[in-house]
Amino acid sequence: MVLREDAGAVTVLPRQFPTNRGGLCQKGWTAAELLDHPERLTTPLLRDPETGELRPATWAAALDRIATGIRAIQREAGRDAVAVFGGGGLTNEKAYALGKFARVALRTRHIDYNGRFCMSSAAAAGLRAFGVDRGLPFPLADLARADTLLLVGANPAETMPPMVRWLNEQRRNGGRLIVVDPRATATARQADLHLQPLPGTDLAVANALLHIALTEGWIDQAYVAERTTGFPVVRRSVAAWWPARAEQLSGVPVADLEATARALGTAGRAIILTARGAEQHAKGVDTVTAYVNLALALGLPGRPGSGYGCLTGQGNGQGGREHGQKADQLPGYRRIDDPAAREHVAGVWGVPADELPGPGVPATELLDSLGTPGGPRALLVFGSNPVVSAPRASHVERRLRGLDLLVVADLLLSETAALADVVLPTAQWAEEDGTMTNLEGRVLRRRALRPPPPGVRTDLAILADLATRLAAAEPAGAARPAATAAARFPTDPATVFAELRRASAGGPADYAGISWSRIDTADGVFWPCPTEDGPDTPRLFTERFATPDGRARFHPVDHRPAAEPVCADYPLHFTTGRVLAQYQSGTQTRRVDALRRAAPDAFVELHPDLAARLGIDDGDPVRVTSRRGDMRAPARLSPTIRPDTVFAPFHWAGPARANSVTNDAVDPISGMPEFKICAVRVEKA
Repeated sequence: MVLREDAGAVTVLPRQFPTNRGGLCQKGWTAAELLDHPERLTTPLLRDPETGELRPATWAAALDRIATGIRAIQREAGRDAVAVFGGGGLTNEKAYALGKFARVALRTRHIDYNGRFCMSSAAAAGLRAFGVDRGLPFPLADLARADTLLLVGANPAETMPPMVRWLNEQRRNGGRLIVVDPRATATARQADLHLQPLPGTDLAVANALLHIALTEGWIDQAYVAERTTGFPVVRRSVAAWWPARAEQLSGVPVADLEATARALGTAGRAIILTARGAEQHAKGVDTVTAYVNLALALGLPGRPGSGYGCLTGQGNGQGGREHGQKADQLPGYRRIDDPAAREHVAGVWGVPADELPGPGVPATELLDSLGTPGGPRALLVFGSNPVVSAPRASHVERRLRGLDLLVVADLLLSETAALADVVLPTAQWAEEDGTMTNLEGRVLRRRALRPPPPGVRTDLAILADLATRLAAAEPAGAARPAATAAARFPTDPATVFAELRRASAGGPADYAGISWSRIDTADGVFWPCPTEDGPDTPRLFTERFATPDGRARFHPVDHRPAAEPVCADYPLHFTTGRVLAQYQSGTQTRRVDALRRAAPDAFVELHPDLAARLGIDDGDPVRVTSRRGDMRAPARLSPTIRPDTVFAPFHWAGPARANSVTNDAVDPISGMPEFKICAVRVEKA
């Protein structure tokens, strides 16, 4: 987008860019309304100990309260008694600085971010198969070149509307679109073929597709032999997944499985994409791996117009997970338990490597441990609203209330900020420079149109001020001088990005050759890009994979049931997702008039046959109850959902909070919670 300010009013204008070609969704066109929103925070807030209310305060008072509280807690309970929770919407510079702040200023191992709820399963599957995690290892324009495009658990018509242009172009070029989704979403309704499985059975569908491809002789034997390892074990493992077995489990007819396998196996070019519907499960990594196995067996990755990829879910969903917000990572996708990685990053940061903490724990485990014996007693939240977005949200809310110190930096009073002891007002996207990395691995520039309002500071400035205060409060003999701390945490985004480049150099996500000026002249730069005068990498895997021997890895995976099966007391499957006019936890979009008019309230979607059995009419208030809690919202009857499944969007708080119901069982590899399926009962409220 392009921004223009006339007489104080900001207007969003289209920009012809390679990925969206001037297109935005309604959320993008209306984003400027939040810049001067009447509910915007413009002064710090402190919790009054006598009344329990949040009251305006000076920046000095707010920062002193935070620094004093952190040091008191860490003196009593250790460094790890303070935790940090970040967000996938932060710029690369802020994500990098937040990870560095946790490990250098706080010296805590406890940092993770809300991207754990979004991209972690696909990331883990990509790492173990390809040796690297990049959402799309090819340019987005490749979608239009695919003869067959398989979307699994993806609804870009509502979650990424500009992407639909590529889908439309693919079909105009004679391509075939196949969608796998339990609901007949806006995207599924455009497809040539819609597979409607029971939630949680995508892995069985993938194994059946590979079984059919093997039986019909559609495997690219030369590719498998030359570019992969481990296929014989996978071949044996999918032998048991004959189509009739997959149909019995998933409900997808054998004929549709065969048609899908044929469309992929006989295509000149084919792309398989997964998204949250397939990934937000306690077996999400294995599910994605099953589709990666299928793509590898067909010889797709590394070929123009072909491959496997996943769709990101947040504004900086790719860059936000590359530079240190994740519990086990350092900048550049380096592992925090790798001695060489620790030495390199510690050298850039100017600290001894042995002072860097070890790996932390994933987000769900971190949130569950808050305020418990041995768990963190303080939490700093930047760019996230876990009271609405976390699974088993009522439990998370109780954990947050039990903390000694909760600090939230945000531009609006989110549901999480409303619980905080200290709230810090932060700058918005149009008020600070920085970079973002899109799902293609293309690093983009974000330019400030105007300064923040008086009284508002950037996240970089907040971290710098806190680091200075914390250094000054170190006990004698252990302190790093406050002046050194200030220099270690610069507030200028360009300076932070220059340091990020050095910290990422040589890592899987190598930004060393990416400068702001190069981004400006090239419509973005794709990582890895090791040198300023060398090429970037729009397409990965053309010659080798990012593994020690250059070969991709097959991994045998098998279907297993959802963590929580249905039963007599909870006989229905519950799944969640997004709607077009709202975004994430709704903190921003629920405050935009046009978006609120388009989607004013939550709802519970039921099939008419199910509603009839339950005595529910369209619009009736209903209660959805699981073993963890309940939500209440009006019923919306639709024949596009399975009769054994109910759906609710997760953007609303209060009684309509869908994540009061969802399951916090997690994938053992990625830590991804099982947002997309749990057992519930439904009744008229």
